[in-house]
Amino acid sequence: MPGPLQGVRVVELAGLGPAPFACMLLAQLGADVLRIDRPGGAAVEIHGPDLLAQGRPTLEVDLKRDPGLVLHLVDRADVLVEGFRPGVAERLGLGPEVCLERNPRLVYARMTGWGQTGPWADRVGHDINYLGVAGALGAVGEAGRKPVPPLNLVADFGGGGLYCVAGVLAALLERATSGQGQVVDVAMVDGVASLMTLFWAMRAGGAWHDERGTNLLDGGAPFYDTYACADGEYVAVGAIEEPFWQAVLDGLGLRDAPDRNDPRQWPALRGQLSEAFATRTRDEWSAVFAERPACVTPVLRMGEVPAHPHVRARGSVVSDEGLLRPAPAPRFSRTPGAVPPRAGSPDALGRWGLDEQELARLRATGVLG
Repeated sequence: MPGPLQGVRVVELAGLGPAPFACMLLAQLGADVLRIDRPGGAAVEIHGPDLLAQGRPTLEVDLKRDPGLVLHLVDRADVLVEGFRPGVAERLGLGPEVCLERNPRLVYARMTGWGQTGPWADRVGHDINYLGVAGALGAVGEAGRKPVPPLNLVADFGGGGLYCVAGVLAALLERATSGQGQVVDVAMVDGVASLMTLFWAMRAGGAWHDERGTNLLDGGAPFYDTYACADGEYVAVGAIEEPFWQAVLDGLGLRDAPDRNDPRQWPALRGQLSEAFATRTRDEWSAVFAERPACVTPVLRMGEVPAHPHVRARGSVVSDEGLLRPAPAPRFSRTPGAVPPRAGSPDALGRWGLDEQELARLRATGVLG
């Protein structure tokens, strides 16, 4: 692939969610990623095409039987990404001490929910659990109602996958100076806590309260919320700055709106906005605000996204052999990323020094599926 990471070799010890997402991004940026999966594939059934795992060649390897094949790959790798629970890689003979002794330049990224240390390091969990402990889940939802999980975007893919990519790239950059690899301990609970930096700052300044649905950015402010339209669809209003707010009032035809700077007036203001938006359909309001700098946009269903004119013009969602998927991001002027072929390059194993005779031997011994 021609992306900015062309020439970087990555061994992916297949896991779930954030680690495959991180390796998907590395592959789209041009890295040569070789995915090592357990015999039979993922332990959790994916109801639909596993887009997180596609775009790179996969070998099914019984690591419990013999880790030698992966160690062979480690000798040639720049990066290893593993998403096992703490201690599992060590028990398989693939821990960082073993791998870094063989290849001192290796960047060894470890993706877990709770991290490699701490009293909860061995505890099970999913996105919703890490969100809860890091304070993000308790901040999402309407006032007086239960917290609402923001899909699994924040911990799995934000605090996990994206922080893994950032850590890998930083370690590769540092290696260019030191000549040495290192271990990158990626914990989703750490990543979510980091993503909450702005809100810790606002809380310290008295501008953020622990009661959800009462703040500027959690739907508490009526000028930063969603509103139902006549057709049952919704629009999103993000008119934080005063000029945007005036454009909202102008588009809605509201002349005597309550003072938005007084939180005591927020219920009355929200009532007026709700009544106004309910008089037209979502697309009608989209047309009203198309030329107004008001930060009012339609709330689209996933099936509507590819047809949106801006998404279509930028190619933010692409068709991969008839299957819709997001395009690689971010974008580069000289070395653009791309969606790799689904099965990976046919000469991938050869580039890693694996010949057919060795592969046949590993299949015969049951190590390679």
